[in-house]
Amino acid sequence: MNTTDLIQQFGKKKIPDIRPGDTVKIHFKITEGGKTRIQIFEGLCIALKHGKGLDGTIKLRKISGGIGVERTFPLHSPLISKFEKVKSIPVRKAKLYFVRDLVGKKKTKKGAEIKEYGMWEEELTEEELAKIEEEKAAAAAKKKEEKAKKQAELDEKFAEAKAAHEETEAKEEIKEEKSK
Repeated sequence: MNTTDLIQQFGKKKIPDIRPGDTVKIHFKITEGGKTRIQIFEGLCIALKHGKGLDGTIKLRKISGGIGVERTFPLHSPLISKFEKVKSIPVRKAKLYFVRDLVGKKKTKKGAEIKEYGMWEEELTEEELAKIEEEKAAAAAKKKEEKAKKQAELDEKFAEAKAAHEETEAKEEIKEEKSK
């Protein structure tokens, strides 16, 4: 099989035009147990490796809670549903690893910000999002049903307790009348 055949078969149809210096949001599917959700990772692209081939990766860096977090994403991963370019800053290097050492104002690049926003999304993601929403709705309906069942049990127990209380009060009244 040819490389182009492999890319057509396994690769994404809309390959993002992302370069180092771009701030990017990646919508990434995460499965925890039986639930699937989409988590958004927004960060500065510090490296793009292996081009747009099947083994191409993008490395993003963000500051979370005062700690630098870097994450590498494969461009053609089926778990990535959407790429969004938030902003772009012109840079002179292909790898921005020096950003790791910069702190505060030195980190923010001074210069013209290029406002070429873009979004690359796969067609299948709408179906998958609908599936996730259906799963959430089914879980909510199940939870509501369980809550209604629990409430019915509590109402039944309350009615029994109330009847037992009234019965004991009636017995006490009879005892009081007899003792008089």
